Amino acid sequence: MTDHRNDLKRWCDLVCQVAQDAGSLILQERQNMVPLNIHAKGVHDFVTEVDKKSEAYIVQALQQILPEAGFIVEENTRTNRGRVFDWIVDPLDGTTNFIHELDPYSVSIALVREQDIQLGVVHEVGTKDTYYAWKSGGAYCNGNPISVSKTDRLKDALIATGFPFTDYTKLRQFMNSLEHFMKTTHGVRRFGSAAIDLAYLASGRFDGFYEYHLNAWDVAAGALIVEEAGGQISDFSGGDQYLFGQEIVAANPHIFNAFLTQVKRHMKI
Repeated sequence: MTDHRNDLKRWCDLVCQVAQDAGSLILQERQNMVPLNIHAKGVHDFVTEVDKKSEAYIVQALQQILPEAGFIVEENTRTNRGRVFDWIVDPLDGTTNFIHELDPYSVSIALVREQDIQLGVVHEVGTKDTYYAWKSGGAYCNGNPISVSKTDRLKDALIATGFPFTDYTKLRQFMNSLEHFMKTTHGVRRFGSAAIDLAYLASGRFDGFYEYHLNAWDVAAGALIVEEAGGQISDFSGGDQYLFGQEIVAANPHIFNAFLTQVKRHMKI
């Protein structure tokens, strides 16, 4: 099997440009007041024509970078799987925010080799900040290295999460966890884009993040950025099934174990 480690930085640079161009497309559509043609995929789960147009652009551009790679994409504009590599794409993470003209929303693109994330890019559309990392290469925002916070006590941490919007099977446990962290930390924030939550964690703005019922395209890019910025990630059980297991815990290494313990306790894992 070919060793592509030397290609990762070059690919990452190209993907940053793709994400930025997709962000410009999204902003242009919004500024032109193009009718959004909002469709409901489920209760509180929306897709617009802008999501689909952004994804189609991204898929076409990524095919030029790595033609043999497959795709795992949110809006199903492309569904083939690759023999070695797959792109995991969320063309507009935070669609509900976008519909209401509320920041943040983002473009998230990751490249995986089997289930091993090789590179990740999260572009925040409103601020035009681009967070990115490639495996063993460190994490960056707009060309500058970033790292997770040094907060070493959970009681001093600022926690990010996302509210369940289609799966309410763990709502009671989630509300218990939310009450606990509201009372025992510096507070809890919910921004509406998991990719941005992870990017902000990687840059030290948040100290911990957890959420359930997330898909691979919500977390793949941000997860690698967190790890390359010095953070730790697991599923709610402390295992490594956060990419396709629909649950994730992430934090700086100083509070990770204490944070995970409380997530396990309150989410009844």
